[in-house]
Amino acid sequence: MAINAAAMDTRIKATVASTMYDMTRVNAKGYFDAADSEEARFETKKALNEQRTLDYKNGTYELAGGVVDPLPDDAPFFVKDYYDYYKTERGYHPRSLNSNGGWNKTSSLSFINMPILAYAHEIRSAVLLIHGEKAHSCYFSKDAYAAMIKDSKYAQNKELLIIQNAVHTDLYDREDIIPFDKIEAFFKTNL
Repeated sequence: MAINAAAMDTRIKATVASTMYDMTRVNAKGYFDAADSEEARFETKKALNEQRTLDYKNGTYELAGGVVDPLPDDAPFFVKDYYDYYKTERGYHPRSLNSNGGWNKTSSLSFINMPILAYAHEIRSAVLLIHGEKAHSCYFSKDAYAAMIKDSKYAQNKELLIIQNAVHTDLYDREDIIPFDKIEAFFKTNL
């Protein structure tokens, strides 16, 4: 969302996105673009629109479920990472959607047809993307950075900082890993 805001709002002088997630891409194409086909998107939209009808009939929204609990032994690494944050004292909150019942099942529908980073290459202001090397989501920042600098006359003030050995949630709260000094220097230089 921050990158999209920087692409839209010419008043923004500098943007830092840490552990950026391209919600439009993952909802339209699946993780690592594994469901990037017209047929897969059609089936997803069909299921979500059927859920919308059910929600209307029931007078409420069905939740998609938060982070799985208990954690299965064979859970993918990123699910274990989320569990370690959202289901422990690190990030659990009784009103947190990820800690509890999750988002509405249909909340992802509006992301499918809107590629939020479509004009990232037109951002003229400074951008710093920070991501953990071991984060399942790191490809979002790498690809966004590549798009921002490819054939762009505004590439000189774009930066990608990969934090070695860091996972997705480390940059949420691990004060020993979050590069506060780099963020401060970036803003001092660009504001």
